[in-house]
Amino acid sequence: MPKLSPRDIRRKIQGIKNTRRITNAMKVVSAAKLRRAQELIYASRPYSERLYEILKSLASHIDPQTHPLFETRQERVCDLVIITADRGLAGAFNSNLIKRAEDIIREKQEVGIRTNLVLIGRKGVQYFGKRAYPVLKAYDEVFRKEINFDVVKEVGDLLRDRYAGKETDCVYLLNNEMVTRVSYKPAVRTFLPFERLEGNGDYAVYEFEVEKEVLINKLIDLYLNYQLYRAMLESNAAEHFARMVAMDNATRNADELVKTWTLIFNKARQESITSELIDIVNAVEAMK
Repeated sequence: MPKLSPRDIRRKIQGIKNTRRITNAMKVVSAAKLRRAQELIYASRPYSERLYEILKSLASHIDPQTHPLFETRQERVCDLVIITADRGLAGAFNSNLIKRAEDIIREKQEVGIRTNLVLIGRKGVQYFGKRAYPVLKAYDEVFRKEINFDVVKEVGDLLRDRYAGKETDCVYLLNNEMVTRVSYKPAVRTFLPFERLEGNGDYAVYEFEVEKEVLINKLIDLYLNYQLYRAMLESNAAEHFARMVAMDNATRNADELVKTWTLIFNKARQESITSELIDIVNAVEAMK
């Protein structure tokens, strides 16, 4: 590495300080967005879990032959919905999820199951779109402002039609999910078929005041759309948390770099002053 002059070092320090201001601003913005995103997911979870319990209970009462979405088949083909972020600068947020997706695909392939992908989020689209993976649909720029519910509805209809038409035997959701307020991890959920209650416990008794088929179809649509929406909310909150942590680390690293380069600058300045003093002394001695 060539020796830098004090002026070059000063410019380098100023550049690091400028970068630190950017990373610190991004951390503050992500922290504000995280609070709002966490409020949404903690408000949505009870409703989502109750919907899941209702559909699980219904699946235990309804004859699978009466509705194709309650039918359980041997898994030969599956669909995997992968929800990543639209942007980077979030640490290992996207890379860990993509690695988990590739592990799932490989595990399915080893037992003879073909996996089709539905991609939500630009990072997943960029990664899997450049490789030899069967992609059914790809959506990017989904998380720019508010979550695009049109995408939720379109994906829900696609997965429902594929399962009802026996084009796939199982559908999974893969997304980053908040575990606590200060941690997240990739989570895999079975989206279709609906799971059934286990054992012989006391099941709820349902009396339908409208046509059973109409009510069941409405509940299924509501469930599919809301589960997808919740998964996107979870991913969005986890992304803001990951970016806040990444930008906080970057800001701390910038602070350390400023200290390091300031010491280097001071040392270079001292060497320059010493060199100038030696030149002066030598000049004085030469004039005697």
